[in-house]
Amino acid sequence: MTFTVAIDGPAAAGKGTVARRVAAHFGFAHLDTGLLYRATGLRTLDGTDPVTAARALKAGDLDAEEALRAPEVAQAASRVAAIPEVRTALVDFQRAFARRSGGAVLDGRDIGTVICPDAEVKLFVTASDDVRARRRHAELTGNGHDVSLDDVLSDLRQRDARDSARATAPLKPAVDAVLLDTSQMTIEQAVAEAIAITDARKG
Repeated sequence: MTFTVAIDGPAAAGKGTVARRVAAHFGFAHLDTGLLYRATGLRTLDGTDPVTAARALKAGDLDAEEALRAPEVAQAASRVAAIPEVRTALVDFQRAFARRSGGAVLDGRDIGTVICPDAEVKLFVTASDDVRARRRHAELTGNGHDVSLDDVLSDLRQRDARDSARATAPLKPAVDAVLLDTSQMTIEQAVAEAIAITDARKG
């Protein structure tokens, strides 16, 4: 059985947590596609060409979770994600994962629009800028990063602008995606809503 759940949205809206919990609930595999771009971005920080870095990416490169979550890596990821050749190099990896037997949940910024336009379930998870900034600030400071809330908010807005304006696979909801605004939701409420939507589509 193949069944794909595509979850898109801006940073810190809750899509990663929702995706992991939905995958766990249904026993599906999960891929945070943002890690592919973060791993590519991390490699470019030492001067590696972005396209070369993307083509050489291995599954094991996604394991360094703490390093991949650093703010400078997030910015590098957003920059390399705007390069069409980088996106092309990573498309096949994502599409093969999406159609694996047993079901899959992928979260990112162009899953429902570009990677898996035929996904059985498409969600666009979002939240207000202020809510997202507070969430990301709490996550970063909790992991020992010394950042201000204002800097985090500025960083998120820069990434949103770059991700939404890029010519290739811009950040936007698929026309048939269900919008899930988590601004006033607890994570439990958001997960429950996503599970209910997925359950309805599974029949």
